[in-house]
Amino acid sequence: MSLRVNNLQLPVEQTEAALADAAARRLGIPAGDVLSWRILRKSLDARSRHDLRFVYSVAVELPAELESRVQESAAADVQSFIPAVFDDPAPGATPLDHRPVIVGSGPAGLLAGYYLALKGFRPLILERGKPVKERVSAVRAFDAGGPHDPENNYLFGEGGAGCFSDGKLTCRMSGPDVDWVLRAFVECGGRESLTYEHRPHLGSNKLPMICRNFRRRIEAAGGEYRFDCRMEGIEIADGRVRGLNTSGGFIPSTQVVLGMGHSARDTYHMLHDAEVPLRAKAFQLGLRIEQPQEQVNRWKYGRAEYLDLLGAADYTLVSRGERDLYTFCMCAGGIVIPSISEPRQFCTNGMSNSRHDTPFANSGLMITLEPHEFGSSHPLAGVELQRRYEGIAFEMGRGNYLAPIQWAKDFLAGRSTRVAAAATDERALPSSYQRGTVAADVRGVLPPVVIRAIEHGLPLMDQRWRGEFLKGATLTGPEMRGSSPVRIDRDPESRQTPGIAGLFPVGEGAGYAGGIVSAAVDGLRSARAIVQRYAPMR
Repeated sequence: MSLRVNNLQLPVEQTEAALADAAARRLGIPAGDVLSWRILRKSLDARSRHDLRFVYSVAVELPAELESRVQESAAADVQSFIPAVFDDPAPGATPLDHRPVIVGSGPAGLLAGYYLALKGFRPLILERGKPVKERVSAVRAFDAGGPHDPENNYLFGEGGAGCFSDGKLTCRMSGPDVDWVLRAFVECGGRESLTYEHRPHLGSNKLPMICRNFRRRIEAAGGEYRFDCRMEGIEIADGRVRGLNTSGGFIPSTQVVLGMGHSARDTYHMLHDAEVPLRAKAFQLGLRIEQPQEQVNRWKYGRAEYLDLLGAADYTLVSRGERDLYTFCMCAGGIVIPSISEPRQFCTNGMSNSRHDTPFANSGLMITLEPHEFGSSHPLAGVELQRRYEGIAFEMGRGNYLAPIQWAKDFLAGRSTRVAAAATDERALPSSYQRGTVAADVRGVLPPVVIRAIEHGLPLMDQRWRGEFLKGATLTGPEMRGSSPVRIDRDPESRQTPGIAGLFPVGEGAGYAGGIVSAAVDGLRSARAIVQRYAPMR
């Protein structure tokens, strides 16, 4: 007999080993009657800063003879537990002339390739960038002042943008597909607690190893990677995909999983020219705020010993108004990084390693911009809006990818940080951005509607923290790559683009996901659609 026991609370000082006794007390039985137990969910209740608690949901296995007694006395937070079953269909019977091709090795393409490889389909994964080992050295060289490589950077290369985007596995979705994806990350090197933590975090230092492990498993199952292979065209005949034109030549295939990522702007243009149906989509943009991490710890943890138990503190804030302002991708103990896919453009993002060990906290300050605000009805109008402001930011950064930066209070006061810094004899503003910063009025890198939302919402966030949120805070920007401004049309049942059989747009770049896990699940589901119909490759 399995039961789910919800809302078990333990002080953060207490170990998870105490959960068996806590569950037994809730069920009104001796602890010795618990045959086995496992954590289903774990979250932090930080409403009382002086009494932080972890809240658990636990699956408990009991002897069958206890069933009637426990069910009669069960509290409202005790339920029968039947684990959801992952839909893992047997392969279909239709033969394939060519193996499936996956464009992009980010989370969507990676998990699509992993599932197809496990089912015997020997997928071919195309990646325009380099293997992850070479990618790590390239981004380090750029951070140190080196040139920008448009094919090997923080956004392109093995693992996609997800490889250097902090490794947050937070997801609003739930269910067996999410569980399967999280289990896959554990199989490839993630810690076991990823499967039940409320906000699981891999860390940007762990993701390269995990991406490499996925590749090794895919290759061991008959899959293949081709690096430095950019998709440059798509061959369509009689309403069906026939193959791809790439920088390495033509590749025949009738099943293409398009996991291109949200920054492959040249690919969007190519798809539009090929008359693949695209439409403009709402996306998030704003600035990145950075504060001393110690300041965030002090606000969230009422007792100093919590820092040793819990590590660097994070936050999530929303300011309601005519236009909601919200924090996004908060990186405790992290760094601000460049999110650049094209030369002479500048954009920010954030990341943190698994130890959260820098003295800085940073987070996006974002609003959602709707397609009618892009200034054009063209499907790629959002892309052009991004380019416009990222180009302004590049010029502000002296043409050398320096980050425009401003004190948050100067931004709100409409005051130039450059003048204020000279008046107080400050030589530089504090920042974790490694390539360097330049004092600037960051209003210039944003549309007016975003400026107004930050002017309204940021003081409200500071009020919520009683004046502690903006103390020592700086703003860099713009932050433009929170999600794709484009959606590729897709039939909800077949998961293929209408009128183009065999084309499966997936993930953030296709406009159907908003994070590592949701993109991975999206890729998995399209891979499953291929498996359901076709036979594995011989």
